[in-house]
Amino acid sequence: MVKIKICGLKRLEDIEIVNKYKPDYIGFVFADSKRKVTHDLAANMKKKLDSSIESVGVFVDADIEEILKLYDDGTIDIVQLHGSESEEYIKNLKQKSNYQLKIINAIEMSDEKDLLEYDDSLADYLLLDSGKGSGKTFDWRLIRKDLKKEFFLAGGLNVDNIALAIEEFNPYAIDLSSSLETNGYKDEIKIKEVMEAIND
Repeated sequence: MVKIKICGLKRLEDIEIVNKYKPDYIGFVFADSKRKVTHDLAANMKKKLDSSIESVGVFVDADIEEILKLYDDGTIDIVQLHGSESEEYIKNLKQKSNYQLKIINAIEMSDEKDLLEYDDSLADYLLLDSGKGSGKTFDWRLIRKDLKKEFFLAGGLNVDNIALAIEEFNPYAIDLSSSLETNGYKDEIKIKEVMEAIND
């Protein structure tokens, strides 16, 4: 069964909604973005989050110590790297967390990108996206069928194309954000629709 991640939560009300529909993961964005949250707000949201839902911290070329602090204090369970972090950076993060911290490495998909180069990465998962929260789909033909790593599929996914994406590529997880919003805020009706569409 495909897992579901709802990214970009920024209000305590968002936590109430996800607790009701129980996606597998939610995302707190700590990089510069209209969805960026402070460490304090994220910590408060995490305290109210259902314990069955894992929190993912989204970072762009952040200081490793910032990530480790949020992990050590329990605000995040998993880290998602969305910048130009190197394999050395990933290795460093793994070592400093005693290999406990799971890492999602986001890849901006393009014709020039060879996904095979990530087969031996220390990252636990890949996230295939069209860009940093662009809300647009990329050319799905770029997804290799022989990927060794499990991956999150992101970018322009919505209630209309999710079933096709899951059937075609069998991703480990689907990652949604802007398609679940109205006027920049998470919309309970849209979340309900997409959760029902995936769980049918």
